[in-house]
Amino acid sequence: MLTCKELVARSSDLLDEQLGFREKLALRRHLLLCRNCRRYLRQMRLAQATLRALPEKSGADTDLLAAHLAELRRDHSRR
Repeated sequence: MLTCKELVARSSDLLDEQLGFREKLALRRHLLLCRNCRRYLRQMRLAQATLRALPEKSGADTDLLAAHLAELRRDHSRR
């Protein structure tokens, strides 16, 4: 049976549908038994979907977003 560490190492391949049948089966079997890995994979799927939903523009918009996020982080850490 796969360990949690092995699942994490293969999670990107699972999400990108690049695993063979046996590997996919082993990962799914582990996920049936491991709540923490199910949560991890859900978070990975959410992150992947969020990144895909971002606009493909780059440049000033990205810089403004990064600056805004940095400021929010600073404000949050002061509390």
